[in-house]
Amino acid sequence: MPELPEVETVCRGLMKMLQGYRIEQIELHRLDLRYPFPPLMAECLKGATVIEIERRAKYILMHTDVGYTWLIHLGMSGRLYELTDTTAIGKHDHVVIHLKGKRRVIYQDPRRFGFMDLLPRASILQCNHLKNLLEPLDQTLTAQALHQLLVKTNRPIKTVLLDQRLVVGLGNIYVCEALWRSQIHPLEPAANLTLDQADLLLKSAQEVLRQAIAAGGSTLKDYRQVNGELGYFQHTFSVYNQEKGACQRPLCDGTIERISQSGRSTFFCPSCQRRQS
Repeated sequence: MPELPEVETVCRGLMKMLQGYRIEQIELHRLDLRYPFPPLMAECLKGATVIEIERRAKYILMHTDVGYTWLIHLGMSGRLYELTDTTAIGKHDHVVIHLKGKRRVIYQDPRRFGFMDLLPRASILQCNHLKNLLEPLDQTLTAQALHQLLVKTNRPIKTVLLDQRLVVGLGNIYVCEALWRSQIHPLEPAANLTLDQADLLLKSAQEVLRQAIAAGGSTLKDYRQVNGELGYFQHTFSVYNQEKGACQRPLCDGTIERISQSGRSTFFCPSCQRRQS
């Protein structure tokens, strides 16, 4: 599933592809994705100009000059890309955005776990998708604020960081990498972390996310940038998918292990990420 760095990369690509352009027509090749398309979505966006594109959590927000914001979630395998003039529409190309000069931007989604919504821009932060979101890159998220969230629960820190009700957008890959960088065991109860550890964890998570964005995200299966290129951050993983590999931390002689938490694979070094209790 595309996480925060991948969605941010897609948004930056869409800015070049769609921002400032008028939508001539939207062509829907089915009635739904994960959920039905919003009523009259194609009709409301016909003739609209995309004036701004931004990311919020794992949502793509396309603001238009007609007062609507087109919200897109990529789900597990969603992808947006421009189709050449001579290429035919594919089996999984469910939405076609027609632009001036016969340009076509495609929403492709083989698994159809993505979804779309159409919202009044003036009230988007009050909608169920976007209200009360706390992102790891938000300036409002301080070490103190994170620590206050963590001390309220004895759940394992890895599980807590993946809980989208607390902090959004980290994702399994980036949580594993951030915990390794901050030398915190993934099974450590969140309430055990000190303020200093919360500060280091937050800084590590932010550093991982910024590096992943700069690398165009991580491509493991389906994800590609809007220009078709793969992400490259997977080539710099320290622990994720590195089971039985040597720990990359200087002077550590540990071996990376994998455990399962809440149905997700967790990778860590038991030598330098030790439990406190």
